[in-house]
Amino acid sequence: MMRDGSVLVLLGPPGAGKGTQGERLASDLGIPKIATGDVLRAAAGAGTPLGLEAKAYMDRGDLVPDEVILGIMRETLAAPDARKGAILDGVVRTVPQAEGLEKILRDLKRDLAAVLFFELNDAEAIRRAAGRTVCADCQTPYTGLAAGTRCPKCGGTLVRRRDDEPEAVRNRLREYQAKTAPVVAWYVEHRYPVLRIDAVGPVDEVAARVRRALSI
Repeated sequence: MMRDGSVLVLLGPPGAGKGTQGERLASDLGIPKIATGDVLRAAAGAGTPLGLEAKAYMDRGDLVPDEVILGIMRETLAAPDARKGAILDGVVRTVPQAEGLEKILRDLKRDLAAVLFFELNDAEAIRRAAGRTVCADCQTPYTGLAAGTRCPKCGGTLVRRRDDEPEAVRNRLREYQAKTAPVVAWYVEHRYPVLRIDAVGPVDEVAARVRRALSI
């Protein structure tokens, strides 16, 4: 299913394990996992024109507009390390972003191989968030490691994000249903392959379901 240069989009509610499964998949396929937050920080740090524009929004605590995010994504997908393909995690959150990505891929003569839709119920999403921490330095997520623990990957300190508190997760789930869930319908309507992945279960089992779905 994956052709040279093609892209995978990961969708699903908060806590569905997109980041964890995306990292595994990136390792299996030998292509980068691209997350919106990571590329925004990298572009800001590099001081590119779009990166500086994004940094101005982030420094004010404002949402970075779609046109800035998509501009940075265009640059990222055109870079040498993404030419063999890429996995997009959190890049598409609204229908306008899906439409913008479609145009970018068309312009770059790349194709969208599939959308992996990780399905998870709200109760499980809230339970998972309660046990999740993230490295303050490298942003690697962990489950079952307490805040204050050293990151096994880089040695940084693990912290609990405010948006992983139960009420914050409920708010994120409501926003997901209002804005991101319709993206799945958009991809189905436009005849892109949407592969539904049961995200409940141990990480290895979910990873095996992903590999089966992609025939890898």
